[in-house]
Amino acid sequence: MSGVPRQSEDLPWQRPEDAVTPNPPQAPGSPRLVDPEDDLPSAGYAGDFETTAIPSYSSADPAGNPSNSGYNLLHEPEPLPYVQPGGVHPGGRHAAPDDWDAHHEERVRAAGRRGTQDLGLLILRVALGGLLIAHGLQNLFGWWGGSGLSGLKNSLSDAGYQHADILTYVAAGGQITAGLLLVLGLFTPLAAAGVLAYLINGMLAAVSADSGRFGFFLPDGHEYQLTLIALAVAIILVGPGRYGLDAGRGWSRRPFIGSFLALLLGIGGGIAMWVLLNGANPLA
Repeated sequence: MSGVPRQSEDLPWQRPEDAVTPNPPQAPGSPRLVDPEDDLPSAGYAGDFETTAIPSYSSADPAGNPSNSGYNLLHEPEPLPYVQPGGVHPGGRHAAPDDWDAHHEERVRAAGRRGTQDLGLLILRVALGGLLIAHGLQNLFGWWGGSGLSGLKNSLSDAGYQHADILTYVAAGGQITAGLLLVLGLFTPLAAAGVLAYLINGMLAAVSADSGRFGFFLPDGHEYQLTLIALAVAIILVGPGRYGLDAGRGWSRRPFIGSFLALLLGIGGGIAMWVLLNGANPLA
């Protein structure tokens, strides 16, 4: 018969449709994962749940019957595998899904190798927080030669602050609370913003007490206060690091928009406290 392939004399007889194709069609290159949204929609796009398809890879015999090649079992086109643009792995070879996962895990591990960065952030937090705690205890209990609550109240009244009796406890308690939060690395952006507001307010008071003269170098300048302000700003922008109670939060790993908001809160809070509680022009 002209339409039926000839059986070999050394092989048992079998039906033509069961014959094994000598060179079955090969599937396309190994799939690689990319964003499905990169695929172009078909002409009859039916929404986000449409399945993109390509024509079958199976061949047909001269009579029009599809061969049993494994790619057209249900006489339907095969789904199109998503492929990575470029078609090759960064290493120059085709990337299988396992290769993609391994590459992603390696990038995560590389991002986790921060060297001494977290140790430096811990020292920065503990230094500024410990200084605030010491000053708060000095103002609250008069330790280490401090004037205590009465001396703090008198200094606030002399600087022109209203409600100095309440501000005395707020200032001393706020210093200790913000310092503890910085040392523990807890709610670090808010704690550092509170410290920044306190330092800006204190510098405005010092400039006002010096008749509006802004000097930089000590002993009459404000370089010490500016240094502390720079430390608070740095902590807000870089985050607390991993050695703190905020280690699992986003502002510890990748601070960004929240840090700018905390920075604006600290600057605005310091200026607002001066305007509302003192009201004098520090440069007058």
